[in-house]
Amino acid sequence: MKKSGIPEGYLFSKRYTNYVFSLLFLLYMFDYVDRMVVTSLFPFLKADWDLTDTQCGMLVSAVYWSIVALTFPVSILVDRWSRRKTIGIMALVWSVATGVCAFTKSLPQLFTARTFIGIGEAGYAPGGTAMIAGLYPQEKRSWMMGLWNASIPLGSAIGVALGGVIAANWGWRHAFGLVAVPGLIIAVLFFFVKDYKTVGLTIHKTRKDRKDRKEERKAVAMSIKDMLNEFLDKPSLIFTYFGMAGVVFTTTSLLTWLPTYFHRVQGLPESQAGIKSSAVMVLALIGAPLGGYIADRWRKKKVNARLLFPTITTLLSALMLFLAFVVFPGKMQYVLLLTLGVLITAFVSAASAVTQDVVHAGMRAMSYAVAVVVQNLLGASMGPIAMGAISDATNIQTAMSVLPIALLLASVMFFTGSFYYERDLSKVEHIQLESI
Repeated sequence: MKKSGIPEGYLFSKRYTNYVFSLLFLLYMFDYVDRMVVTSLFPFLKADWDLTDTQCGMLVSAVYWSIVALTFPVSILVDRWSRRKTIGIMALVWSVATGVCAFTKSLPQLFTARTFIGIGEAGYAPGGTAMIAGLYPQEKRSWMMGLWNASIPLGSAIGVALGGVIAANWGWRHAFGLVAVPGLIIAVLFFFVKDYKTVGLTIHKTRKDRKDRKEERKAVAMSIKDMLNEFLDKPSLIFTYFGMAGVVFTTTSLLTWLPTYFHRVQGLPESQAGIKSSAVMVLALIGAPLGGYIADRWRKKKVNARLLFPTITTLLSALMLFLAFVVFPGKMQYVLLLTLGVLITAFVSAASAVTQDVVHAGMRAMSYAVAVVVQNLLGASMGPIAMGAISDATNIQTAMSVLPIALLLASVMFFTGSFYYERDLSKVEHIQLESI
C-alpha cells in the first residue's frame, strides 16, 4: 500500500530518498579517496623502499584482487540480509584499513593493509547500485546512477591531489591517516537509514493444475538453474560486463599512472603532477551524470539507448586517448585529456542501469557483483600492473600509447549487447518493492 505523500515510483519521500542518496554518494567518494590516494605517494614510497613501477602497481591491484575474491559472496548478504547493515560494516572496515596503512613499515605490510581495504570495499558497488535501483523509479535510473558514479572521479581526484600535497608537507603516512577519518563518520550514520524489504527469489511459471488440467501462472521459488539463467540467458548483460571491463582497465590505468607520466615526461614536481592529473579526473563529474541524463532521454525513443550511448562515448574516448598520447604532445595533449575526462565516464550510468534493468529485483546486487568481478579481474587489477610492466620494459610513454586498444574492444562489446537488450528486458519478472 503506497503511503500518502510519496511520489509514484518512490519508496520514501523525495527528501528522505535524497538524504540516503547523499550518504551513498559520500561513501562512494571516500571509497575512492582511500583507494587511490596511494597513486600520488608512489615517488615517496619508491624513495623510502626502493620500489619498482610493477610493485607500485601491485599496491593498487591489491585492492581489486580482494574485491574480485569477495564481492560476490558479500553481494549475496546485501540481497538476502540487509543492504544498510552490510554497507555500514564494509565502510568501517575499509576506513580502518586505510588508517592502518599509515603504520606499515615494509612493502608486504602495506600490501596486506591495502588488501583489507579491498575486503571492506568488496560489496559496496553492488550494494549501493541495488539500493539506488530500488529507491528511484526506472525512468530515472541512468540519471541517478550517473550522479552516484560521479563520486568515483571526484573521490579519485581528491585522493590523488590530497595525497601528493599532504605527503610533500607532512610525509606519506599522514596522507593515509587523514583520509581514513571521514569514511568512519559516514559509516556510522548509514546504520540508521531506512531500506526496502528483501525481495523473495520467486518467479511466475505456467503450470497445469493436476485436478482440472488447466494452465495457470503461479509464483514458484527460483531454482539454481533459474538463478543462473538470470545471467547466462541475457546476452546484453554479458556484453555489458565485458564492455565495462575494457573501460575500467583504461580508467584505472590512467588514475594510477597519469601523475607518474606528468612527472617523468613533463618534469613536473610530484604535487603538481597529482593536481594536474586530478583536473582530468574531476571533469568526469560532468560525464557520468550527463551521460545518464542523455541515455534516459534517448531511451524514451530508442529502448536500447542504454547500450548504444556507451558504444558512442567509448569509441570517442578511444579517439581522444590515441590523439593525446600518439599524435599531439604538448598543450594540445592536455586539452584532449580534459575532453577525455568528460567522455570516458559517460558510459557508466547507462551500463550500470543495464545490470539492474534485465535481472530479477531480488538479484540486483548479485548482478552488479558479477560486473564488479569481471571489470576488476580483467580491468582494474590488470591495468596498473600491465601498464607498470610495459613501463619497466620500455617507458611510460609507450605504456600510455597502447591504452586506446582496450577502449575499442569495449565499444564493440557495448554495441553487440545493444542488439539483445530489448529481448532480455522482456524476460524480467516484474516485482513491486516494499519499504521496511
